[in-house]
Amino acid sequence: MLGICYGMQAMTQALGGKVSGGGVREYGLAEIEVTKEGALLPQSRQKVWMSHGDRVEQMPEGFSSLASSDNGLLAGMSRPEKGWYALQFHPEVNHTERGREILRNFVYTICGCKPEWTPKNIIDKSIETIRAKVGDRKVISAVSGGVDSSVATALVRKAVGNQLSTIFIDTGLLREGEVTQVQSAFKDALGMELTTIDASQRYFTGLNGVSEPEQKRKVIGELFIRLFEEQAARVGNPPFLVQGTIYPDVVESSGTAFGKAERIKSHHNVGGLPKDMKFSLVEPLRELFKDEVRLIGEALGLPADLVWRQPFPGPGLAVRCLGTITPERVSRLRKADAIFTGELQRAGLLGRPTRDDARQLSQAFAVLLPVQSVGVMGDQRTYQEAIALRAVTTEDFMTANWAVLPADLLARVSSRIVNEVAGVNRIVYDITSKPPATIEWE
Repeated sequence: MLGICYGMQAMTQALGGKVSGGGVREYGLAEIEVTKEGALLPQSRQKVWMSHGDRVEQMPEGFSSLASSDNGLLAGMSRPEKGWYALQFHPEVNHTERGREILRNFVYTICGCKPEWTPKNIIDKSIETIRAKVGDRKVISAVSGGVDSSVATALVRKAVGNQLSTIFIDTGLLREGEVTQVQSAFKDALGMELTTIDASQRYFTGLNGVSEPEQKRKVIGELFIRLFEEQAARVGNPPFLVQGTIYPDVVESSGTAFGKAERIKSHHNVGGLPKDMKFSLVEPLRELFKDEVRLIGEALGLPADLVWRQPFPGPGLAVRCLGTITPERVSRLRKADAIFTGELQRAGLLGRPTRDDARQLSQAFAVLLPVQSVGVMGDQRTYQEAIALRAVTTEDFMTANWAVLPADLLARVSSRIVNEVAGVNRIVYDITSKPPATIEWE
């Protein structure tokens, strides 16, 4: 058993040790000193990710210390003869520099498990599960333009072939040039023709006057399903709908099997779905994280420019356009976003992130704020909206660091947006990590 953070404190309390609150708190990056070399921790001083206010003051009987932090707090303990281990820090997040090694030590050395969680095995198991569920019946797939729905569609097509019909809805909330890009990618990579539906007017009508984020997602989720029900009626009413739901969507929507997670936001494809929908869902990526999804996509033979596309939320620009949704405001946001991402691409900052290139960004986009401020343009007073720029580095998208961008690049982006996008007179840069913030603003 491996207790992590609260898990270490829960083990301590249950086994007769002492946990106390108050005093020194540790949040974010910290350094620990390994005090006892063993099967779990590599012997070295190392950087880890902390997130706790309570601490273990007295270990349970039979436990010995594995590591301590620079603040003098217990950072790890074990009782090997019982198979009990605990860490106060988070080895599972990318910010802990030797976290993968620690988890490998626990899973392979201590527990004796075999490394069989590979893209090939996941694909083989998924194909088996999909075929068992679907049989010889028809399936319809919802493609949003993002990585997840594209990989899910490719996986289901590999499982059921021509039983799959693929629909791409133009919501009017997509990024600049996205409809053409997605159509070309699917045709070139998979030899698939997408049926594209222009539903932009219906989405703008449905979102008229809606500004609350959860309500936006529910409106979008409802319309999403209704459009697919209408399209399904034209192709023989397939009983199954493919979605690119991944595990962070489920966690943030409090949709796990355990039902213990706090709802952060209702993803349109989880918490935003109507209760009376007529489809049975096929979600082959539901238990995977984003980095795993991309490995699956590569193993399926999808091109890098599709697999490593910038992540894009299912509700599209609606959740990056804070406040009310209008065609004018969405157009304003789309233009600003294209300027920002275009400049990042020209600077070589967007692409496949690697551990060796800290410059590479995992996600970057613009957000239109429902905030107006006074400005001056050509000796004239303006009272216009603000754009927030967001860029992060991450691997699993459960935690993320804000990216330190070159000042001259930010200055160039700011100047271009203010000069080229009507209705914007102020640009700000978001320097908040996840947690405490989410990557998206809504």
